Amino acid sequence: MMALADIVVVMAAGGVVVTGALAVLFALAPGRGMAIATHRKSHLPLVLADRYAAFCLLAIAAVIYRDLNVIAVLFAVFAFMGIVDAWLYARDGHPCARHLIAGLLAALVSATALAATLANGAIA
Repeated sequence: MMALADIVVVMAAGGVVVTGALAVLFALAPGRGMAIATHRKSHLPLVLADRYAAFCLLAIAAVIYRDLNVIAVLFAVFAFMGIVDAWLYARDGHPCARHLIAGLLAALVSATALAATLANGAIA
């Protein structure tokens, strides 16, 4: 019989599969991704507000939890989002500096957390 913790990991892996599939779908067929996710272009500003609030809550939780590995991973993900957004905007000739700065600052947080973890003798 599976332990409850193992069940949680399996459930979380299911979330990985679903969100990963949606990411691929949005990248390859944005219109189809919008339809399957039932997003509406007119609501995207509200959806972004929701997403930024969620990212903020994740960052707050990481700060409260004070685990350098969690902070390193979370801010590496934030760096990825900012840098990729900057690249997408720059590629199409749009301003991208704010996204790039956000991505680089998140990368700095991640790298510093990783350096602190390694300096403490823990393996990240």
